[in-house]
This record gives sequence, C-alpha cells and structure tokens, in this order.
Amino acid sequence: MLVYHSSSATRHDPESFYRRGRPIEHPESTGRYEVLKAAVVEAGYPLIEAQAHGLEPIAGVHDAGYLELLSGGWARAVEAEPGIEEIVPTQFAPWTPHRRPEGLLGQLGYHMTDTSTPLRAGTWAAITGAAHAAVDAANEALGGGTAYALARPPGHHASGAHAGGFCYLNNAAIAAQRIVAARGSAAILDIDVHHGNGTQAIFYDRPDVLFVSLHAETSNYYPYFTGYAEEIGDGAGHGFNYNLPLPLGSADDAFLDAIAKSLERIAQFDPPALVLSLGLDAAIDDPIGAMAVTTEGFGRAAALIAGFGKPTAIIQEGGYLCEALPRNLAAFLASYDAVVA
Repeated sequence: MLVYHSSSATRHDPESFYRRGRPIEHPESTGRYEVLKAAVVEAGYPLIEAQAHGLEPIAGVHDAGYLELLSGGWARAVEAEPGIEEIVPTQFAPWTPHRRPEGLLGQLGYHMTDTSTPLRAGTWAAITGAAHAAVDAANEALGGGTAYALARPPGHHASGAHAGGFCYLNNAAIAAQRIVAARGSAAILDIDVHHGNGTQAIFYDRPDVLFVSLHAETSNYYPYFTGYAEEIGDGAGHGFNYNLPLPLGSADDAFLDAIAKSLERIAQFDPPALVLSLGLDAAIDDPIGAMAVTTEGFGRAAALIAGFGKPTAIIQEGGYLCEALPRNLAAFLASYDAVVA
C-alpha cells in the first residue's frame, strides 16, 4: 500500500479550544501526525510526499468565499493585530444570515461552527497539504490500487463553506469528487466515531456519491445535530445517504456488524472506487471517543473492507493521542494488506 503525507502537517498546531465552557488542550495536535507517521514508518511503509495539485480539486467541493477566508484570513488578522498567534471566532451565525459580512471577525463566525478551528500562520499550508495527499490517494484508487493518505488536520466535519470539529477542508469529499470527475460516481464509508456531518452536507442532494457513516449516536455526542438514521438524502440525492448510529460504548461486534451492513449498501450502489474515512477514535482507549473498539477490532474491520474488493482511497480522520493509537493504525494497515496481497 502506498502512503501519502504532507510534511506541512506540522505547520498548524492549535493550543486550546473551549469544551463545556472551559479551555482545554487541543486534541488535534501535531503530535497526532508524528505518532501516526512513526507507526507507518515502523511498519515498513515508505512515505511519499504529496504532490501539489493546485486549488482545482479543493474548489470542486468548497465555496470560493470560504477558501478566500482560509487562504487569506491569517494575513488580514496579522495586519489588524501584529504579533497574534491565532485567531478564532467569538460570534457565530445561529440562523441563515442575510448576507456574508465583509469584516474578518464576521466572516470567521459565518464560516466556522465552533472554536476548534483557529487560523494560524501555517494553517493554510497544513490543510492544503492534507487535501493534496487525499488527491494522490484518489489517483491511486483511479488506477485500480489502494493508498493511505495520512491527512492531518482531518476533514469530515468540514462542509462546503464551514469549518468545525478540528476540520477545515474535507479531504474525503475532495478525494471522492476526484473519482466522480473521472468515473462518474464514488462511495464514501466513514467509520470515525463521530458522524461525518460535513461530508453528508456536501453530497446530501447528489445521486453520484453514496455516503455511508457509522458512528456513535449523536443525541448526546458531537456533532449533535446530524447523524440520525432518518437522514437519507434530499432531492436527487434521496436514498444516497445512509447513517448507522450505534449506542455509546459499542464494541467490536456492533462496529463490525455496522461495517458489514454498510458494505452491503455500497455493493448495491456498485461504485468504481471507495473512499474510506478512517477514524481511529472509536477505540476503547481514545481520549475523546465514545465507543470500545479494540486493536483486534480495527484489524478485523480492515479485513472486511479490503475483502470488499474495490480500489480504495483511505483518508485519515480522527484518532487522538493514546498508547493504542499507533497500534490501531498499524493493525488496520497490516490486516488490509494481508487480504489484498
């Protein structure tokens, strides 16, 4: 399996965000990237630096005004307040706004859904590097193979015009759109512990992308407002969105059963290639997870997905610092390769 990454991942390193009314150390740190990268290298995979693909594949799923804010917002912030280290929104639009504001603070609140996605000096380089790695993985899938994109920051909570949940650019959606442009359709399977609300939003009214998400049920867990079974798509996309919410605390058997059901639905759609949003935060040891999947469970999940037999772009999503994180990634990649070898 080829492994793509971007060394610019370390250029975005937020310090804290607000959770339950108080600042805490930001879980989505450069340490995640370093641990996952070390696990890949230790497992014997050569790391391939992502190629630059320009803005075209990113603009295929993201709003122009939103990209303007992400690419240019930091320069505007420094011009207004030299010496700052990051800027975060403090006011959010709780309804559909009349219009997009012109000021930086207003635009931050317009395009961001929480305080977990600050802009920093290296944010744009990091998020575009992750997106380019996802495009490389998609290109490998288009060639009939499978590749893993060590994408950091993650992306599945980012919608077409909104950042949130540590995510800025939706790497899985960018990969899927790349496949659609070449082959006409794609399927996305999201096994992160959190619902892929941004990915759902991007493709919710489209019949050319089947989005399937299994996740911890969201009535009392992030992202709260989406991820319910009755969300099945809209308009031309009706029937092409499939959510499998699982009870909090679900372990290997429930996780694997949901993956099997997901693959059954994807088989009916019969896409030319699969995009896998690989969250490792369903792990029993994950510090912000809500499920109890073991390292063995991740290995068995990989075997199921590899056995599905589709070329696949594997895109890293969540999975946060704990002793099990590198083991879980190594187990997943090794099990996947063992099936396809």
